[in-house]
Amino acid sequence: MADWTTISSLATAGGTLVLAAATYSAVRSSNRSARIAERSLNVGMRPVLMSSRFQDAPEKVEWQDDHRAKIAGGTAHVAEADGNVYLAASLRNVGAGIGVLQGWYPYGERLDASRPHPEPDAFRRQTRDLYIPPGDVGFWQGALRDSEDAAYFPVLSAIKDRLPLTVDLLYSDHEGGQRAISRLALIPRDEGDDSVWRCLVVRVWNLDRQDPR
Repeated sequence: MADWTTISSLATAGGTLVLAAATYSAVRSSNRSARIAERSLNVGMRPVLMSSRFQDAPEKVEWQDDHRAKIAGGTAHVAEADGNVYLAASLRNVGAGIGVLQGWYPYGERLDASRPHPEPDAFRRQTRDLYIPPGDVGFWQGALRDSEDAAYFPVLSAIKDRLPLTVDLLYSDHEGGQRAISRLALIPRDEGDDSVWRCLVVRVWNLDRQDPR
């Protein structure tokens, strides 16, 4: 004679197991879809700053002490005037999101990509909000005015001796996330205006996500 109580219990247990498996599979699928959606959203907001192209439109830059410069595509402005050091560079955002410049770190020499970048807290904060739209050009600017600044004389000496400089730029998306660092090499030219230097991006680091290399 069949033990209907046992059969009923086994059937209930089997149904519960099937339901649990289906729920687990649905949760995994939902989590995977959420991760894909989040990644797509981040890609759509992600800036990547590179040096601009020579055919890009020039940018007009002005500092708070009325120093001015016009920066052509693919170049930088590097100059000393009245004891102040002025630096600026034309940039292109090749990413899909708005780039917000957060800080900069200057070196009085040319560094290659193997030299590690500083920690984010070591960067000088931008005193002016600088945004670079996706797929378009913009600029970065900075200045050294204090002779007690550790970077002042190394950068000034390199300018006077016509030696290459390096600037690391810290930036993020418009919500402050997806931080990255682009390393700029500023290289003096042999002809024309002494304040017009070449600008090359030699390395990009991702801070809040895995590097692509």
